[in-house]
Amino acid sequence: MPRIEAKKTTDAGPLLKLFYRVAGRKYGAVPEPMAVGAHHPGLLRANTVHELMVQRASTKLPANVRELAVYRVATRIGCSWCVDFGTMLQKHDGLDVERLKKIDDYATSPAFSVQERLAIAYADAMSGEQVTVTDEQVAELEREFGREGVLELTYQIGLENSRARMNSALGIADQGFTSGDACRVPLP
Repeated sequence: MPRIEAKKTTDAGPLLKLFYRVAGRKYGAVPEPMAVGAHHPGLLRANTVHELMVQRASTKLPANVRELAVYRVATRIGCSWCVDFGTMLQKHDGLDVERLKKIDDYATSPAFSVQERLAIAYADAMSGEQVTVTDEQVAELEREFGREGVLELTYQIGLENSRARMNSALGIADQGFTSGDACRVPLP
């Protein structure tokens, strides 16, 4: 149960009801961070627009690289909601979710490519108590993904740090998106 209860549909105005309806259709349930954030309509609108813009702009990295880096942040921060939701998104994108169980062994596991290992290591370096990114690490990422790719990866990792820390602070826990209890959206 989150520290601030989700705003109920019965307490929502017309715009929020529309947001809830769209999210419910897209994900099978209204994401709890949205329902908690609905208590501040201005921030909810800003966040929704921001997330849509980031999604549209993120075109330089392969989806598997981006999604694994974001997933790694969620596991590092310990945001069970982000892990749950991220797993569902990867599953819907047709990515191999079984290997997520091996993410702690990414450096040596044959389940991960060189590109994926680089991105996961970067997520680790950006998501600890202190940022430990090195010049060499960024140079290697730039050789692999180009300048725009490094910026996209950095942005996505930073954004997931923000999401995961906010959800954790508000006590927002997994919602059952991967168990099928909440997500009834058919796989592509």
